[in-house]
Amino acid sequence: MTIEFILPDIGEGIVECELLEWLVAEGEHIEEDQPVAEVMTDKATVQIPAMHAGVVNKLHYAVGDIAKVHAPLFSMTPDDGEANQGAQNDSALESVTHQAQEENNTSTEKTSVSSSTASQDNSGKHIEDFILPDIGEGIVECEIVKWNVAEGDEIEEDQAVVEVMTDKAVVEIPAKNAGTVHRLYYAQGDIAKVHSALFALEVDGDTNTDDLNSKSQSVNANVSQETNPQTDKQRSQTSEASKFHDGEFEPPIAIEGKVLASPAVRRIAREKNIDLSSVQGSGKKGRILKSDVLSLEKSKTRNLATHVESKSAGTSGSSNNMQQNAVNTSSQVAKGSVRTEKVRGIQAAMAKQMSASVYTIPHFTVTDELVMDNLMSLRKLLKPEFEAQEIKLSFMPFFVKAMSLALNEFPVINSQLNDDASEISYFSDHNIGFAVDSKIGLLVPNIKRVQDLSLLDIAKQMQDIIEQARAGRVAGEHLKGGTISISNIGAIGGITATPVINKPEAAIVALGKTQKLPRFDDQGNVSAQHIMAVNWSGDHRIIDGATMVRFNNLWMSYLTQPEKMLMHLK
Repeated sequence: MTIEFILPDIGEGIVECELLEWLVAEGEHIEEDQPVAEVMTDKATVQIPAMHAGVVNKLHYAVGDIAKVHAPLFSMTPDDGEANQGAQNDSALESVTHQAQEENNTSTEKTSVSSSTASQDNSGKHIEDFILPDIGEGIVECEIVKWNVAEGDEIEEDQAVVEVMTDKAVVEIPAKNAGTVHRLYYAQGDIAKVHSALFALEVDGDTNTDDLNSKSQSVNANVSQETNPQTDKQRSQTSEASKFHDGEFEPPIAIEGKVLASPAVRRIAREKNIDLSSVQGSGKKGRILKSDVLSLEKSKTRNLATHVESKSAGTSGSSNNMQQNAVNTSSQVAKGSVRTEKVRGIQAAMAKQMSASVYTIPHFTVTDELVMDNLMSLRKLLKPEFEAQEIKLSFMPFFVKAMSLALNEFPVINSQLNDDASEISYFSDHNIGFAVDSKIGLLVPNIKRVQDLSLLDIAKQMQDIIEQARAGRVAGEHLKGGTISISNIGAIGGITATPVINKPEAAIVALGKTQKLPRFDDQGNVSAQHIMAVNWSGDHRIIDGATMVRFNNLWMSYLTQPEKMLMHLK
């Protein structure tokens, strides 16, 4: 019985690929999952594995031809065992062929899972999928940042397997069980869906036939319901693409007129405005590596600098012309270039959050000046005591604690309005957020139950959270449940700003940098004072201007006369 191997989906939006090399020949016997061909898409080079064992009858394409997705790639005669199995499951095999031609390979997934499950029963081991769990409130997908393991690695329970980036933070996903990594379903940079299979793990354990059948039926049901957008074969190919990114696979031949480079290298070349056809590849068979592109860029930079320097040295009176030439050269390099990137992760979250806040919350702003002299003296006095406990004392713990004390008198500032503005919720806990400029974008973690914390507790927690945020690995608990926020733009030099409320909160304050400015005292004398600009934004649906001003006055009184906080500290 002769069957056609249908070229499956090999990437989102990919409809064709170029055949780089056949890894088998007509008349050759192949095994199940043996790589048959290497093909190159506009994103990566991948190996196509065989679905069955058997003999190759005819290869439908020559090297260099363009093969169509969902079209026959080659024909083969399955082995007798495969043929008998196909006869026993004739309807399933017909379904595979038909659905492949109809752009659906789910039956192949079922056959593969059923076959592998049976073999697992014989070996005393079984393969189970690790399902990506909920990793944050409202998170439905995440981007694969880095795999910490490879296929075939032995891993332990709770070992960090992969780093993923959500629209809030980068988090590590630990393994639930110990075992051997059987397959990684996503490549670096792919988007993984919550509640979909992230990787497959081969684990020890006795499993009876009923359990195996149950697992097989469960997987089949999941596939038929399309809970996971990738089939097993597609996952395999995605994994192969991931290995290619890491340099494990090299294109076997160079097709004339084609530049062989990974997607990551092509992206770097686009960003640097480098034509890959002008780069000499140092990889196997001429593949262009990242180091080749960076070396060429450094060479161009040195040549440009040498050219300008030599011209300036040779003609001392024409330095202005040389500078203009350098500017012109730079502008020529950048002229007409456009770099487009997909909005993802923290940037995407901020875009959605700020748009929703501005369009749904009527903002109003209250601005004031905070005299910092007394607070600066108190911080200087306490700083050595905090340093003795290896805690850096900034002004932020004072701002946070003073805010909590003021919220006791003005609970409406610590409230939230629901989406249809029909209910208002007042929070007894003061979960105060503070903006952190992390390496992955703006994060707003919060400190829980500030009303129960001392100044030392706040400083310690804040230091730990900031270290996590700047590493891009804030725990999810710190990123949700905030009730009010502080944005300290002064930490990076800003003087004043109109902050946007961190929806669904009702208020936010932006703190500017402290400046030494002249001010008049009560007797009309001019004195130098340390002044910080304070800008509040409030939800005008539930907070009126008078309430915000009174709240701000109380908050600032605790900071201009910090000894007043002593009577309220517990």
